[in-house]
This record gives sequence, structure tokens and C-alpha cells, in this order.
Amino acid sequence: MLAEAGTAVLAGGMLAATLSTLLWLRTALFGGSSRPARFATTATLAAAVAGCALLEWALLRHDFSVRFVAENGGWGVPLYYTVTGLWAGLEGSLLLWLLIHCGYTWWLSRYAHRHPPRLHAYAMVVVSAAGTFFFALTHFAANPFGEVFPVPPDGPGPNPLLQQHPAMGLHPPLLYAGYIGLVVPFGFAVAALITGRTAHDWARIVRPWTLFAWAALTAGIGLGAWWSYTVLGWGGYWVWDPVENASLLPWLTATAFLHTSFGRSAARPTWNVLLACASFALVLLGTFLTRSGAVASVHAFTDSPLGPMLLGAVLLAVVVPTVLFGLRGGTRPARGRTAALSTGTALLANAVILLTVTAMVLIGTVFPLLSDALGGPWTAVGPAYYHRTAVPLAVVLLLVMGVAPVLRSAGRGTYRRLAVPAGAALATVAAAGTLSRPGLPALAAFAAAAFVLTGLAGQFARRVRRRPRAAGLGGLLAHAGIAVVALGVAGSAAYSDSVERELRVGETLRLGATSVRLVEIRRDADPGVMSVDARLRLVTAAGHERTASPTLRYYPGRDTAVTVPEVVSDPLRDSYVTLIAVAADSTSATVRLAVNPLVGLLWAGGLLTTAGGVVAMAGAVRRRPGVRRPPDRRTAVDAAPAERTPV
Repeated sequence: MLAEAGTAVLAGGMLAATLSTLLWLRTALFGGSSRPARFATTATLAAAVAGCALLEWALLRHDFSVRFVAENGGWGVPLYYTVTGLWAGLEGSLLLWLLIHCGYTWWLSRYAHRHPPRLHAYAMVVVSAAGTFFFALTHFAANPFGEVFPVPPDGPGPNPLLQQHPAMGLHPPLLYAGYIGLVVPFGFAVAALITGRTAHDWARIVRPWTLFAWAALTAGIGLGAWWSYTVLGWGGYWVWDPVENASLLPWLTATAFLHTSFGRSAARPTWNVLLACASFALVLLGTFLTRSGAVASVHAFTDSPLGPMLLGAVLLAVVVPTVLFGLRGGTRPARGRTAALSTGTALLANAVILLTVTAMVLIGTVFPLLSDALGGPWTAVGPAYYHRTAVPLAVVLLLVMGVAPVLRSAGRGTYRRLAVPAGAALATVAAAGTLSRPGLPALAAFAAAAFVLTGLAGQFARRVRRRPRAAGLGGLLAHAGIAVVALGVAGSAAYSDSVERELRVGETLRLGATSVRLVEIRRDADPGVMSVDARLRLVTAAGHERTASPTLRYYPGRDTAVTVPEVVSDPLRDSYVTLIAVAADSTSATVRLAVNPLVGLLWAGGLLTTAGGVVAMAGAVRRRPGVRRPPDRRTAVDAAPAERTPV
């Protein structure tokens, strides 16, 4: 019964989304009230809410007659992971995707009165059409409400890797909120191409939406890195996995869009349209990589029939804006000249570097797929490629990021203000190189981060002194957060060390001033999981003594073994203990001990960057432009104005 109801809800949602798209198109073409379209949008959201609620109810009731529950539920699964099991499988994650997409669409429809009517209506057509596609995808190719017969007595539970850390309750929803939020700037960019308003205020309209999506995506990427670090047991947080790259790519282009659409630089319509469209196209590409089975990854779902349809969506998201751009003959550049050294120039340079990094990461991500598709050998692209290409560009990007805020107050004191951060960078290089010799890449990153942080500190002090409300605080926080992340990445890469050895009970493993002594080995067997943990006495480099219990768990329902490390954090470093193997007689165990300095800066920098995005979004909402209604000789509905309006 529940399975039939869920399938009917998906069918109803698909019809409502289709009707919503058509009604918004009627409003765009002929004008009139948008109330019927908004009603259809509300019905679409109601269908998505009902679909998610029904699947959650099936998971909580352990209704194994529903295929998704039979494949991802289980009696022995804790309540928290039963709830988060909604997005632990392919079909359920698409339902969550639909819920968030419909939420964005409904919220955007509430702002019809604040935006130019034709521009808003065409944007709603694009956003609603995307929702229709994902409803059809879920209903026809990934329906979670399929029936199972005979009904099994129990299920295997979610992927065991998704049951080891509470961050999995937030990581996918935040990532999806970031991914799907980029459909709003995409929709307005396409609408601007259709209406000819590319040089007008559409970029300002979507800025709060983009900032919200960017902040959510930043938080999602940070939580994903934290999950990888604390669950996978290899001691790192980023391995340039194709699915990791798939989240980074739209983040890079969305960051570039936020820079080109900022202030006076918003008068670069070509850049804004290009970056808004590229961001959502890369979201669809990431969805293809994650859900088609095209790449093997701990983050990806298994083979599915979605690949061709998702690839078609990627091509459509690229071809349609390209054709519209060609038909419009490009976009009109803003009038006026830009000084050789100005904030606008620095922001444009920032966007160029971000696009170059995007291109390098994109090439490394899709090259194995292209090589295989063209009949060549499957060639894996490892971290060394990204370290040689993307990482040096990231250091240059940091330097440009430090220069741009100083140039905003360009004048006689500009070069003097740059001299102080430059001095701090040189002092940092001298101190780090003398005391520790971390290597050239780390020294360059330390110098660039010191340059940025010193410049931002001075800029913040000047803004607070002149404007007590500290306008622009969001951008300063975000830039400072990225510089702190760079310090954490460089420090952990340069100074991390590890040792691995088999220990008998009572023996000690040392790494510098850090040591672990094996006290005992314990085994346990619960329904659905068998575990063995090593109880160790850990003494950190700071002299703190505590018990560490890394664990090996085996899930027979999934035939999967999971290594759960123990991470003990001090202000300057993490002690990372992993249980690799245990002797059958429980008299010895193979233990890996790693010391990872400055990793905490990664998480602090991620929080700071996310907070900066949220603060900037709040400021953008307060400054959101109202409706501008230029005269239109054809209808009372808004059309492009005759003269260019500065953005």
C-alpha cells in the first residue's frame, strides 16, 4: 500500500512540475497573473514533501516490502542512521534532491513581485523545467517505492561507512543545498539571455541566492573532508577523488561568479552569464559522475540506468545557453575604462585564475573517462598531477586575494599598505624556513596566507574605524577562512609523519614525542556487526595521557569491513591511531600511529569561510534591488530597457 502511494506521489509531482513549467512559460510570453503558476509550484513542493515523508515512514516502520527499505534498512540500524538512511542510497538521495530543489523553486516563486516580471517568469521556467527532469528521472529510472516479493525479514542497513559519523546527517543535505541552489543563477542567466537583459541587474538579484548556495556547498565540502578524515582511517581528508573534485568544480566557478558580479565588476555581463551557466552545468556533471557508475569512488553510488539521461542533461545545460548567447550576438560590455591596477582588475584576475584551476581539475577528473570512451587504456590521474597544476595556481590565487581588498581604497597609500603584508610574508618564510624547513610548496603557501591575513587585518581595522557597522565583513571573513585553510593544508602536508608496526600486548610504538602502548584487545558481536578494538594508552606530544580505542568492524549483511580510527586533537596537532589488523589469538595487533600538525586549522578555516558566506548573504539580502519596470510597447510585462543601467 505504501509503495503504491509513493509511486502515485512521484507521478503527481512530475505532472505538477510539468504544469508549473508551462504556466510560468505562459506568464513569460503573455503576461498576466502568476498566481496559477505559483499554485502549481506549491503543489510540486507538496509532492516532494509527501514523497520524502512516505519513504522516511517506510524506513522507520521497517517496511521491507518497499525495495529501498529492503536494500538500505535494517532492524539493527540505530534510529539516527535509519533517518539519515533516506540519502544513503541512490533513489532516496534523489528524493532529497527533489525536496531541496522544490523548496528553492517555491521560495523563488514568492519573489515574483520584487523582480522584473518577464525575467523572473523565464527564470522560473528554467528552474521548474529542471525540477520536471529530476521528477521524471526519479519516477521512471530510480523509483524508491518499488515493491519486493517475497518480503525479506530484515535488510542489510545503509552502507557501513555512512553509519560511523554523525556528520553524515548534515553532509549530503548541505552539499545538495549548495548544488541545487546554483540552479537559481543559472535560471536567471538563461532568462537574461532570452530577454536581452544581460547587462542589467539580474546578477544582483541572484547574489543572495548564490551566496546561500556557496555557503552551504562550502560547509558540505568541509564536513565531507572531516568525515573522510575521521572515518576512512587513512589519515587524510582530500585525495583528489573524482567525486570530491565534482563538488570542488562548481564551488570554484560559483566563487568566480561572486567576484565578477561584485560591485562595479558586475558590469561584465559576459563573465556573469558564462560563470552562472558553467556552475550549474558542473553540478549536473558531478551528478552524472556520482550516480552513473562512471567512476569508482567511496563517495559514488553503484551502476545505475541514470547515466545517459544525466549526460543528456549536462549537454542540454551547455548547448542551450551557448545557442542563446550566439543568437544574442554576445553580451554588451559595460562602458568606461578600468584602471590598470584597481579592485576590478584584481577581481577579474581572481576569476581568471579560478577558471584556470577549474580547467585543470576538470581535465584530471574526466580524462580517464574520455580515454576509456575513445578506446584507450584507463589512465588514472593521481594527486601528483593536481599538486603540479592546481596547487601552484591556488598559491597565486591567495596572493591576488590579498591584493584586491587593498586596491579598493587605492590612492597614495596603496603601495605602503601592500608593503606591510609583504613584510609579514617574508618574515613568515624566514621563520618557517629557518626553524623547520618544510619545503618550497609549504613555504609559498605560508607566505601567501600570511600576506592575506595581514592585509585583511589592516583592512578590517580601517573599515571598523571609518564605518562602525563594518560593511563588507562577510568577504573579509571568507577570505580569512580560506587563508587559514591554506595554512592547515600546507602545514599538515609538510609536517605529518606516521609509523606502522605489529605490537604485542604491553609493547609501545613511538613517533617523536608521541607514543601508544597496547593494553588489550577486545572482541564483540552484536546483531548485524562484529567488532574488535584495541585499547591503547596514548601519550601525546603535549604530554597528555589518555586511552585510545581504534576499532575494526565487520558488517556481514554488506560483507564489508570498516576501520574506525581514534583521533585525539591538541591545539597544534592531531594524534591519529588506526587499527590495521589483529591476530586470531588476540595477542598482537598491527597499529598505525600518525601525527598530523595543524589539521585543526582546516576545520576552523572552513567554519570561518562558511560564516563569511552567511554574513555576506545577509548583507546582500538587505541590499537586494527592487523591480525596475522600463516601458514596453508590446505588453504591460517587463522587457529590456533601452539604455544600459549600471549594476
